[in-house]
Amino acid sequence: MTTRIALGIEYDGSRFLGWQTQPGGGTVQDALEMALSGIADAPVRVTCAGRTDRGVHARAQVVHFDTGAERPDSAWVRGVNAMLPGAMAVLWSQRVAPEFHARYSARSRSYRYVLVNRPVRPALAARYAGWHHAPLELEAMRQAASHLLGEHDFSAFRAAECQAKSPLRTLHAISMEREGECIEFRMRANAWLQHMARNIVGTLVYVGKGKHPPQWAKKVLESRDRALAAPTFGSEGLYLDAVEYEPHWNIPTAEIGKTAMPVEL
Repeated sequence: MTTRIALGIEYDGSRFLGWQTQPGGGTVQDALEMALSGIADAPVRVTCAGRTDRGVHARAQVVHFDTGAERPDSAWVRGVNAMLPGAMAVLWSQRVAPEFHARYSARSRSYRYVLVNRPVRPALAARYAGWHHAPLELEAMRQAASHLLGEHDFSAFRAAECQAKSPLRTLHAISMEREGECIEFRMRANAWLQHMARNIVGTLVYVGKGKHPPQWAKKVLESRDRALAAPTFGSEGLYLDAVEYEPHWNIPTAEIGKTAMPVEL
């Protein structure tokens, strides 16, 4: 008899080659499956709520796996953590119904992008924040962001190699807050296309530095042409902050926190 287990994990994406397993190893999935297989004493394969690219971090990734091994919940947390590299940790573990699916049961995913906005590039935060040298006007960026809310075809914001069957996504909320030299972008959507979050940040930065007016974001969206949007921002500033599920699944949800002057749908 197999049991379905859900885990919450966090990781430093700068230490891995992305989420998805590769023949040569070195990914988050490879490290996690190896540790889980060691505890289960049998091969374990995991499914995540959302694949992250190389360099992207996570503070609240959710995965599930099936196993015939009977272990206490503590084994799937402390036991697995003892076998994981230091750049990754299991935060919690719980048994879930066989129908639960880390990806398909999720109703939204929230990302945060941390951007250092100062003339000189960061050194200490180089692996954990993006950077833009020119001053950025937040109010113009907020106006631009308002054009992206709702359900749209986000083809202009997806990577060429994106494998999603449909470009339709619903962007529920987006906000920007400045604290000192940093600007935090917080975005929540039902699902994300590859590079979509980073391409949105790039487009808003183009507006914020005065290269285009806020209405340009709407023009880019409606064009469905990736070539018209801004370049993809670096992965180092992006964090998977939370994955939300229906309450009956009883999955812990990370506290995302409040942001100043949010633009919400």
